[in-house]
Amino acid sequence: MADVSTHTAAEDARNDDILIYVNGDIVHRDEAKVSVYDSGFMLGDGIWEGMRLYDGKWAFLEEHMDRLFEAAKVVDMDLGMSREEVVAALEATRRANDMHTDVHARLMFTRGKKKKPFQHPALSVHGPTLVIICEHSKPAIARPIKLATVPHLRGLPMTQDPKLNSHSKMNCILACIAAEKAGADEALMLDVHGFVNTTNACNFFIVRKGEVWTSTGDYCMNGITRQKVIEVCKRLGLTVHERNYSLVETFGADEAFLTGTFGAQTPVSHIDGRAIGTEHPGPVTQKIREAYYQMVKEAQ
Repeated sequence: MADVSTHTAAEDARNDDILIYVNGDIVHRDEAKVSVYDSGFMLGDGIWEGMRLYDGKWAFLEEHMDRLFEAAKVVDMDLGMSREEVVAALEATRRANDMHTDVHARLMFTRGKKKKPFQHPALSVHGPTLVIICEHSKPAIARPIKLATVPHLRGLPMTQDPKLNSHSKMNCILACIAAEKAGADEALMLDVHGFVNTTNACNFFIVRKGEVWTSTGDYCMNGITRQKVIEVCKRLGLTVHERNYSLVETFGADEAFLTGTFGAQTPVSHIDGRAIGTEHPGPVTQKIREAYYQMVKEAQ
């Protein structure tokens, strides 16, 4: 198994005793349970958000709530809560744990407990289920990430739209396994046309001759950090392209990095055994990272 990933965090003993929100109750992690009949456990029928706390404030909270409620509409799930009530539950979990910064939250809604173990949504008669996990979580990525291209694709919207933050992640898990079998940390996934798209866990960017490239966005996850990086590039006066590009152009990149809520911008050193650039993080990646954290501060 890889010794590093985009979600590698420093060990923190405080996480052994965190309190977790489960359907209105806030309980010790050892007591946090859902039914084996829960539709999320049984079928992956759920949606989620990953969020980050900086200096007492949830970064880009409104954007995360927009994405959550849009996902709920897409999967026809009545959350049974307003935006304000969801945020209040998130804040109650944070306060119960006396958390102030360097915190990662996983907010998960499922369709709830089913009366029979079959897939039809109408069988979810007790729900929805809401679980919120807040952990002390400081990125501790000791080295740049190594990627391997895998045969698993980010698919078409009419199968499982990759823009949807759903609990059904098996395609990405299989991609990650394939990458690790190839000696890499994570998987670089192509789209249905063979163009470079995203990794199994994060959005993907390259830098060529001072210009920043990322995929068209048609087949990748709807990353909030991805969009903020595009905004940062424009703010910095960097040319940024959302475009189709191939592995040939990727291997010739001067820099490459990943974006996600947890790690913000994570440099990539190798793709399919080929070294990318000479500096990690490279100068453009570093400039973007500094400007991104300034944007986070401005949004506080």
